Amino acid sequence: MKTALVTGANKGIGFEVVKQLAQNGFFVYLGCRNIENGRVAIKKLKAEGFNNVEDIELDVTSQQSVNTAAQTIANKSEVLDVLVNNAGISGVLPQSALGTPVDEYQTVFETNFFGVIRVTQAFIGLLKKSTEPRIVNVTTAMASLTLAGDPSGGTYHNKLAIYQSSKTALNMYTVNLAYELRDTAFKVNMVCPGYTKTDFTNQQGTSTAQEAGARIAKYALIGHDGPTGKFISEEYFPEPASCPW
Repeated sequence: MKTALVTGANKGIGFEVVKQLAQNGFFVYLGCRNIENGRVAIKKLKAEGFNNVEDIELDVTSQQSVNTAAQTIANKSEVLDVLVNNAGISGVLPQSALGTPVDEYQTVFETNFFGVIRVTQAFIGLLKKSTEPRIVNVTTAMASLTLAGDPSGGTYHNKLAIYQSSKTALNMYTVNLAYELRDTAFKVNMVCPGYTKTDFTNQQGTSTAQEAGARIAKYALIGHDGPTGKFISEEYFPEPASCPW
């Protein structure tokens, strides 16, 4: 049985990704900062018939927590086939390029950017043991420089200086990661789940959590001929290979 780890997975989109990977035969580790919330999520999943799931305490802002989680999973599984870096925060509101203090930027970057690096580096050894390793970093169309700078674009007037900056940095990290792994079996992509109705958006949006989870799971399940190093946003770009930045 293949294995997967989804961070920030006790609710919302991450929870749906766990379900969809479990439905596809994976044993899925549900990473969550608060283990009690993780246990509640696992109970819900098991009540729906998903027994191939397990909660793992994982705070992406803590190197010790990430290292402990990596060792815990290594003790249980020799291989990790899929890593979905889903954990993320939006930060304080409103957000201003000039008026928001630097420490507010640092707080968001600690989760959305540095957290992804910590987790990826900690689990890369297990991922390299997979015959079909996949990494999906959850991003947003709001991080597209092309869309953000286009007055005629759909996201031009939606400005969140901290959140967008953190996700744009994540996108560039993903491109570099995919490049470093280009001659291997890895597929590394960044996926925007869409404007989704979850607690993260105060239940506002054009997509359900199930639809968003499917968009992410799809790239965790791609075959050897699938894309790598691509920015994927089905709401704006039909083909990942031709996405402008």
